[in-house]
Amino acid sequence: MSTVLIRNAKIVNEGAIFEGDILIENEFIKEIAEKISPKSSDCVIIDAEGSYVIPGAIDDQVHFREPGLTHKGNIETESRAAVAGGITSFIEQPNTVPNAVTQELLEDKYQIAAKTSYANYSFMMGGTNDNLEEVLKTNPRNVAGIKLFLGSSTGNMLVDNPEVLEKIFSSTKMLIAVHCEDEATIKANIQKYKEEFGDDIPMKYHHLIRSEEACYLSSSRAIELAKKTGARLHVFHLSTAKEMELFTNKIPLEQKQITAEVCLHHLWFTDADYETKGALIKWNPAVKTQADKDVLWKALLDDRIDVIATDHAPHTLEEKSNPYLTCPSGGPLVQHAVVAMFEAHHQGKISVERIVEKMCHNPAKIFKIEKRGFIREGYFADLAIVNTHLPWNVKKENILYKCGWSPFEGYNFKSRITHTFVNGKLVYHNGKVKEVKVGQRLLFEREA
Repeated sequence: MSTVLIRNAKIVNEGAIFEGDILIENEFIKEIAEKISPKSSDCVIIDAEGSYVIPGAIDDQVHFREPGLTHKGNIETESRAAVAGGITSFIEQPNTVPNAVTQELLEDKYQIAAKTSYANYSFMMGGTNDNLEEVLKTNPRNVAGIKLFLGSSTGNMLVDNPEVLEKIFSSTKMLIAVHCEDEATIKANIQKYKEEFGDDIPMKYHHLIRSEEACYLSSSRAIELAKKTGARLHVFHLSTAKEMELFTNKIPLEQKQITAEVCLHHLWFTDADYETKGALIKWNPAVKTQADKDVLWKALLDDRIDVIATDHAPHTLEEKSNPYLTCPSGGPLVQHAVVAMFEAHHQGKISVERIVEKMCHNPAKIFKIEKRGFIREGYFADLAIVNTHLPWNVKKENILYKCGWSPFEGYNFKSRITHTFVNGKLVYHNGKVKEVKVGQRLLFEREA
């Protein structure tokens, strides 16, 4: 039996911070108390004095690129970066190659992760214009949800047939997660800028091409359809102030049928950063204006937005150096997301308790994940220890993404993840990922 005792921690859980000890036994949290004595001589003791212990973050939207795009990243490399960043569970998206749009292809990804993942994992089933039968076979107990691209992005998975959309929305009780951007609006905007600049459109126009209007048109339609059909809708990576009027904070999260996510990059960067960062911050949906960012923060803090994710989506630097029209959108974020939110805490924007609520508790609630996302006795010991007084600089040598770069390169973070536990095992400690792949398939508290 392996036991670990974390002592003198500032434990962050369910809206409170309290000093105490956590006893881990095998995979689970055995005891939480003000003072715990080691139960055996081989108990490993970690002194966390002055540091926060938080539940491992749950990232509900990543693209780990396996199978088919593994020159950019794979489940092994990107889950390794995730645990170094305090993320202990991830939900990966279906736009790999081939797209995960049949039960067999979806299961293939689970088989890869079972052998190679450092973190706990789930994979979304992809919906298309013609795979409703396959979508409806999805098991709600062991698959996170259904993913629909209502605007095209990496991979060709655009669902643009209104009849098909309505059929999917009205036929499943599973959570439906959507990427919302209106394709016709984007195409018209591209045409307009091509007429002005030819194929060499400056990167700074990205947010005007994948515009506020494109986002709002699509997300408002999806929400209208969810209200009409009673579907359980989760809207990914919101990026505009205007969309915030579509969401409510008038009811508790557990009662919401429509939930909202914001990604780290939309809380951190603005269109002014295209000048220095260029393609490295080209995402879909695009990073928008300071005014948009301000309202996203407001909506996050007043609970119209429920969860913070990364939309981690690596590309090689070579691909990122292509001209605007052929440069792919997306960037790597899992290693730096938690410390970036702690940076926002240092700046007075958000409390540590709220970071934990939005990155740990709420993803667990939204997806009904079994025994994760909280520091509770009997729950899996997925934990991260965060020292908020241990500055470090992001540089090539400490970036763990397979693509080898980060939009945060050169940035000095004030906080550092010192330890990460997955299922009771120490998988990351002081800059080193241990070769311990103990990630498990996430299970969900839903009726099959």
